[in-house]
Amino acid sequence: MKHTFFLKKPKSNEKTLILFTCYFKDEAKKFVYSTGEVIEPKYWNATEKMPYKSGRNVAPDVVSILEQLNRYSSVFYKVVERFKLMEQTFTASDLKNEFNKEFKKFAIDKNQFYQVFEEFINQKKGLREWKPSTKKRYDYLKTLLEDFEEKENYKISFNTINEKFYNKFLEFCYTTRNHYSNTVARNVGLLKTFLNWSLEQRISFRDDFRKFKTPKKVITRQEALSLDQLNEIISHKCSSTKLERVRDIFIFQCFTGMRYNELFRISPRTVYKDYLILKEEKDSTKKDRKIPLTDAAKFILRKYKNNLPLISNQKQNEYIKNLLKEMEYNREVEFTKTKNKEQTTITKNFFDRISTHTARRTFITLMRNNKVPIKSIMAITGHKDIKIIESYYSVNDDTTKDAVIDTFKTVEIPVLKKA
Repeated sequence: MKHTFFLKKPKSNEKTLILFTCYFKDEAKKFVYSTGEVIEPKYWNATEKMPYKSGRNVAPDVVSILEQLNRYSSVFYKVVERFKLMEQTFTASDLKNEFNKEFKKFAIDKNQFYQVFEEFINQKKGLREWKPSTKKRYDYLKTLLEDFEEKENYKISFNTINEKFYNKFLEFCYTTRNHYSNTVARNVGLLKTFLNWSLEQRISFRDDFRKFKTPKKVITRQEALSLDQLNEIISHKCSSTKLERVRDIFIFQCFTGMRYNELFRISPRTVYKDYLILKEEKDSTKKDRKIPLTDAAKFILRKYKNNLPLISNQKQNEYIKNLLKEMEYNREVEFTKTKNKEQTTITKNFFDRISTHTARRTFITLMRNNKVPIKSIMAITGHKDIKIIESYYSVNDDTTKDAVIDTFKTVEIPVLKKA
């Protein structure tokens, strides 16, 4: 039994669908099935009934088109052979069912890039593979791509994500959106994850993205508080009840190393003796996280009867800055950011560099400075990757000064004669 391919509109000046066809003698029926692939007729070899594979008339996306057509041929031959071995009558309805099972796993037009993108997000969300922050990052990436498409007049589809797209996209991120290298690296990584998923799901057959060189992430100076600074913050008489609550929550984070969104999970049942017990949200088979409670942390829990007065992360960040500004933590600090390969030095007030995430970084830094084993810290913070937790560690000036003095303390200094 033979099959072939033909164009739906062979005389069109625009792209047209490629159709699969074969003939069922016993039913006297011509079977036609859309492959979902499209091509301009000028790139179609009418004699061979396939796209041109060489010469001037080769379609830019010929490789992915041929891969998909070959898949149809392969499935067709396998189904025909199976029915022969089973000695069963093979009908047009049987072939349609087999094609539907193989090629219509998703009710999605694979050329509709953003529809597939939404399907990807919904699947990951449904399987609870992501944190809420990951979902937000992919939502932002989708908005970024749509903005790029509009401003650069570049139509995005799986077939147009190639080297030309990547170069234009990087230029757009660096120049138009003024993104720094770490932001670009994150967004490129997210995009490549989605494209790889599309490849695995057989929605796309283009793997040009694997050649995209992701910008290197650059370590940016981040602030961590010292024990002296924590004591100052604890002792500070706040100008309002609002700032007092913000202060207490911030200090509680510094003493526990918890993420801000994890604080919403605290209740009387999660507090057990000298620990907070947090269950793994995404995997019930994982061990519970036991977070030791210091006397100060227990005092804050008692003060609010295990019901911390939490607000949105955004507002908490805003009010922390107000608190430290009130305490005159306004010395200037410098940090660098990298855009492509160009470094920029930025100066800001200290209080402007502090957020809820500073509390987690402070916890890790103080524990490391106190020579607590890194695996013990990871068990408390919930980190799985040593590289990630290392990036949280901020070496302060006192630590480096003490290390240098301790290293060279036995060196005898001779009396220097005047020249």
